[in-house]
Amino acid sequence: MEPEFPFEFIVLGTPVSFQRANSAARQAWREQVRDASARKLPEGHFATDQPLAVTMYYFPEDRMVGDIDNIIKLTLDALRRHVYLDDDQVERIVIQKFERDRDFTFTDPSETLVACMAGPKPALYIRISTDLNEELNR
Repeated sequence: MEPEFPFEFIVLGTPVSFQRANSAARQAWREQVRDASARKLPEGHFATDQPLAVTMYYFPEDRMVGDIDNIIKLTLDALRRHVYLDDDQVERIVIQKFERDRDFTFTDPSETLVACMAGPKPALYIRISTDLNEELNR
């Protein structure tokens, strides 16, 4: 059974950069992403081979340390052979940080996004869609 798209989940914690020297920390982040996604997937699912769009919204506790682009690589790698066969299927990536001292609004946010905004921080909201033209102004 293929996952139903769009597929959303929340990963609690601070994302780890691919460039981080500590391989145990990199592996722990991959497992954290995989575990968070597994809780939202149907049992017995298989990885899709469809082209995908991925949205990541990071909600740090305070000001973000590091660069926003460092979140992408390990997070996508964690979903390989789990949600999708390979990260070369990802044709579109949207990533944004939402720090506490900055105002932002979403139009019609999903329940999962609302839960992420209201829940503990730091948190990473992830949405995976097969609609490559999907508007995600939420």
